[in-house]
Amino acid sequence: MKPKISLITLGVADIPRAVAFYRDGLGFPTHNYTPGEDMVMLQLEGSWLGLFPRAELAKDAGVPDGPVGFSGVALAHNVASKADADAVFAQAVAAGATPVKPMQDAFWGGYSGYFADPDGHLWEVCWNPFTDLT
Repeated sequence: MKPKISLITLGVADIPRAVAFYRDGLGFPTHNYTPGEDMVMLQLEGSWLGLFPRAELAKDAGVPDGPVGFSGVALAHNVASKADADAVFAQAVAAGATPVKPMQDAFWGGYSGYFADPDGHLWEVCWNPFTDLT
């Protein structure tokens, strides 16, 4: 198997709200999206992000749609500088994200912070001076 993640699908409560956050607020381009559809594909660099109704995603996977809480997963957006990290964090908050952990120097030598999207999915914004993940 190739060591690759081609698509990450987020279960969301409200598709139009999620589209407004990711497409309009963060600037992620949609692919063949027609308003009213349940599956939204956002084309990223090297992978895709999908938005799908949370209850339907749970049903498709054959698991119960349990209470919202920490899922043990965080998505990350890595940038080239501390200034870029501050700008991305501010853009996400302006688009409707909830700040979870403010941008700050990290114990390991980088700079990072966390926000939650409108459905509570955690995102880390990070500058890593040791490994270029941009």
